[in-house]
Amino acid sequence: MDSVSIVIPAYNEERRLPSTLEDVAAYLDRKRFGFSEIIVVDDGSRDRTAALVENSKHRGLRLLRNPGNRGKGYTVRHGMLEAAGEWILYTDADLSAPIEEMDKLLDAVRREDAQVAIGSRALDRSLVGVHQSAFREMSGRAFNLVMRGITGLPFLDTQCGFKLFRADAAQAIFSRQTLDGFSFDVEDLVIAKKLGIKAIEVPVVWNNVEGTKVSAFSGAASFAALIGIRWKALSGAYAVSKPSRQ
Repeated sequence: MDSVSIVIPAYNEERRLPSTLEDVAAYLDRKRFGFSEIIVVDDGSRDRTAALVENSKHRGLRLLRNPGNRGKGYTVRHGMLEAAGEWILYTDADLSAPIEEMDKLLDAVRREDAQVAIGSRALDRSLVGVHQSAFREMSGRAFNLVMRGITGLPFLDTQCGFKLFRADAAQAIFSRQTLDGFSFDVEDLVIAKKLGIKAIEVPVVWNNVEGTKVSAFSGAASFAALIGIRWKALSGAYAVSKPSRQ
């Protein structure tokens, strides 16, 4: 059986994390992978997120701490580069995509001989049970339209927080990631394309959970970051591995 790591970035997730850990641990117990672990990466939380993980009795649970509040991109990179599994999933702490949807990603990478599978809300919108606000959905579609025009990526949803990477692909991609903010997902997929790593988009069940950490400012900054990603790709900045900044 494959070995699996599940990375959960967490910032002030004391309220939502207990049920998420229960669901993820139960899923891993049912699947009986050869090896499995859950990695919670605490991004400088001001609540009891870290203490909750430290006091948990779940098997294979690890806590990583960022040096302060560094952003989601930094947090995901930290966890992905520390993971020990052959396949590494990162999922948002709210489990908007149920953890069981990992089965779809694993099936897809095996079937299509891919190294990366990204969960998508856009490929089959009938799978979206609880929608975001109309404003956020429109903003997301506008971002995707601009993103595809600037980067040339074909994906309809780069921002869903549910993505699976083969370990060697994760090391190659995340060691080159430079962004700490919310546009890191796009940067990772651009890096994969530059390196010839096959990434596929897979429709997943998704239900919006209130409590987003994305502000209007970070959303605007994500648009601006696309220009930087395009420039780095054209200038060859992703051709040479960057040192990890954990």
